Amino acid sequence: MRLERLRRGLEPAIRRVLHLYWRLSRGMTLGARAVVVDNSGRVFLVKHSYVSGWHLPGGGVEPEETTLEALARELREEGNIELTAAPKLHAVYFNKRVSRRDHVVLFVVRAFRQTAEPVPDREIVAHGFFAPQALPQDTTISTRARIAEVLDGAPIAETW
Repeated sequence: MRLERLRRGLEPAIRRVLHLYWRLSRGMTLGARAVVVDNSGRVFLVKHSYVSGWHLPGGGVEPEETTLEALARELREEGNIELTAAPKLHAVYFNKRVSRRDHVVLFVVRAFRQTAEPVPDREIVAHGFFAPQALPQDTTISTRARIAEVLDGAPIAETW
């Protein structure tokens, strides 16, 4: 509990430092995320050690890496999820909450296999598949909005 309070207290400073580094090292940041839907219609979510709430899996696209390569890498790292067919591109968003130069590419993944149950680590402290109508209480607003777009046909937003 003390560690959680400390992390929450330091979260804004950590985020600013990371984004300052990314701003200086890159002209624009690009992320790849996925709405991973299993055969029961449940969605895979992750909880990070460095930011509050439940999120869609994914992360930054590294130099000389395609968005699909980044997505496949992040799904492996965060959920032991391997793509068995090409994911569907859903939308590209401007993520102005993070910085004035951040964009997120969102894919829908329905063809995959989970090679093993993920083990929490320093980055991902929790994970799981959740029914869309029973998401964890602290699932982020943006995550809920993306799930509604994909599964309920809600209008696609331009911003994350």
